[in-house]
Parts: sequence; structure tokens; C-alpha cells
Amino acid sequence: MDEQQLELKSKLASTRDAARELAGCTDQAIVRILHDLADRALQSSDDILAANRLDLARMPASDPKYDRLLLNADRLAAITDDLRCVAGLPSPVGEVLEQRRLENGLELRKVRVPMGVIAVIFESRPNVTFDVFALCLKTRNACVLKGSSDAHDTNTVIVRLMHEVLTAHGVDTAAVLLAPPQREILPQILQATGYIDLAIPRGSKGLIDFVRDNARIPVIETGAGIVHTYVHSSADPAMAKAIITNAKTRRVSVCNALDTLVLDRTLLPELPVMMQAMGEEHGVEVFADEEAYEALEGHYAGPLNRAEEAHFGQEFLSLRMSIRTVAGLEEALDHIHRYSSKHSEAIVAEESEVIETFLNNVDAAAVYANTSTAFTDGGQFGMGAEIGISTQKLHARGPMALPELTSYKWVVRGSGQVRASA
Repeated sequence: MDEQQLELKSKLASTRDAARELAGCTDQAIVRILHDLADRALQSSDDILAANRLDLARMPASDPKYDRLLLNADRLAAITDDLRCVAGLPSPVGEVLEQRRLENGLELRKVRVPMGVIAVIFESRPNVTFDVFALCLKTRNACVLKGSSDAHDTNTVIVRLMHEVLTAHGVDTAAVLLAPPQREILPQILQATGYIDLAIPRGSKGLIDFVRDNARIPVIETGAGIVHTYVHSSADPAMAKAIITNAKTRRVSVCNALDTLVLDRTLLPELPVMMQAMGEEHGVEVFADEEAYEALEGHYAGPLNRAEEAHFGQEFLSLRMSIRTVAGLEEALDHIHRYSSKHSEAIVAEESEVIETFLNNVDAAAVYANTSTAFTDGGQFGMGAEIGISTQKLHARGPMALPELTSYKWVVRGSGQVRASA
């Protein structure tokens, strides 16, 4: 074991000890820490944004990750709003999930408890640094932050600020550990049995696959968002236009952004109007199947291409999208089943039976009717913030916030009972 590995192991041991200390921290103290951090983040905005500019200077503006990396005054203000929101939420720790009294007099309670130490592995998202810290602190978990080198300058300033706040409130700074950004550190974190209780990757499919394939500690996957919106023949075209434009263009670099429009064939004459704002106002590049291409040719202001197979089942994370024409609901369901990453899927329709069939049959963490997939977000769901959006089915699914960062234990109270021999 080399010097760097020994140093990381020592730091992880300290973080494990800090998690024990956090378990006894009062919610009032945690609320004060989060409000203090929000205040200091705004007061230190010049330092944070200067560090962020250093990170941005190393990345081409054309990179889809650039927008995720970018911080500005408005985004920083929104982050601090989220910190205050999390501070105001009730902590799930200590919640009694179930209780019963057995015939022998034993009293059983199933009680929420912290996970312990949570490692979050993420790329180019400095807002994640704040979100993870807030959600972990509120649930009395220590956290290990493994960001990429893309955001390391920004993360370093943010975590330094967190350490200052924790010190001011008498809390061990080891409760939040910023791991070195080098890639070779990641396997050590993923194999830190006895030190880390849970790993959550946030980022590209490649990162998530690497974490899943190399971890010896439990993992919750936050998968890529290959997002579809199906516009049924009964849909209001004006509503469909507003929904798909918002889902695609509100913020293209996020995992809930629209990737593929699935359109009933009978609505092809309406397609140029549905796509009007996409082309004229946003310049979205479209990869359309043959029928959609013919409907748009000469009537679409943005770049228009014929789709190839690779354009379906792709997370674009940019002003690019694909269009698939279908004969009806069953064909739409088949297409989504084949290409979905099980993140967020939507239907626009007026027929209630069609809507219910779609919502019941599509296998995804979040399914929508007559609204934009842009709402798949912990803040939008009233969770204050999110630590990720799980696309798996064990323990947590969809936006994960406070309850999902807890486990439970059984608390058993007796009065001298002993179990009889078999």
C-alpha cells in the first residue's frame, strides 16, 4: 500500500468516526449549520465563482458538461435557497416506521437511522457538492465527495467553506471529505469496505458502469436519462408544442431533458408547428425518421437530418433530439420499452384510457401525463434538493432526498423475556 493509499485510508477512518459524532447532533444544530453555510456561500461568492472560472477555462464551451459545470450569481443564489429549504425540512432520522407488541410482551419498533458514511462520485456538477453535504448532514450521515478534475478548483473552495462552518459550530470537519480528483483514487473508494456504507454515482453512463462493476460496497445507480415524450393522436397540438419545447430546451445538459419525440402518424401535419419554437428560437438539431423528415423538410428552421439507428436510445445532453413516428399507443410503448433508460417518460393525450395505459405500462422512475419531464427533480418534488435520481428498483427509485439516505433498525424492549428452547 503506497503513501497516497495510506493517507486516504486514514482520512476515511476519520470520516467514519465523524459519522458516529453526527449521530448525536441535534436537528437544531444542523439547521444553524446549513443557514450559516448559505450565508457564507453568498458572502464568498467571488471566491467560488473565481474558482469556477478556472475550471471552466480548462473545458471547451461546446462540451455538454460545460453547462453543468457553470456557476453564476443566479445559480449560486438558487443553491443557497436549496440549503435553507433542506434546513427547514423535518429530518426523517428517528421516525418510527412500524411498531407492534408481541404476545410475549416484547415491544418492537422499526426506526429510521443514518446510513453512516455515503460516498458520492460525480462529474462537473459543483452544485452537487452543496446538495450532498446538506442532505447528508440533515440525515446525520458523513459524506465522501469524489468529484472529477473538471470541477476540482470549485469543489476545493466549497469544501473549505464547509470546513470553516463546521469548525465554527464545533463539528468534526472529517464529516465531509473531498477525495483527490485523480481517477486512480476511485477504485480505492469503491472497495473501502468497513469505511463507506453506500456509494452513489452521478454522471455519464461510463462512470455509472465503472462504479457498478468495480464496487465492493453497496451502490445505488443514478442512471442516464434517455427521455421520451409520446404525443398521442388525441393530444392538443398547442399543449404538445409547449411541453416538448420546455422538456428539450429549458436546460439541455440535465438528465430529465427530452431526447426523443415519439409522434402518432396522424399528427404529422401538425409537426412543423409543434417544432416551430425548437427551430426558430433555439436552433435544435433534429434527427427525424423518414416520415417525420418529409413532414419537416422545408418547414423547419433548425438543422434537419435523417435519423439513423444510433440516434434512438441516445442521451444527447445538447440542443439535439430525434423523432420517431408510430402508428399508435402500442407501437409507442414498444419503442419506449426498447430504448428507455427507465428515468422519465411522458405522454401528451386527451383520452383518459390511453393516458392510464401509458402510465401503468411504462417502466420508469417517473412517468408523466400532459406535463414536461423537466419536473423530475428533488427540488421540484418538494424534497428540498436531491442526491441523485435512481433508475434502479431496490431501496430507492426516482429523485432521492432525505428518507432515501436512511436505513432502519429494530428496537426491541422487554421485561426479562427469554426464548424457549426449540
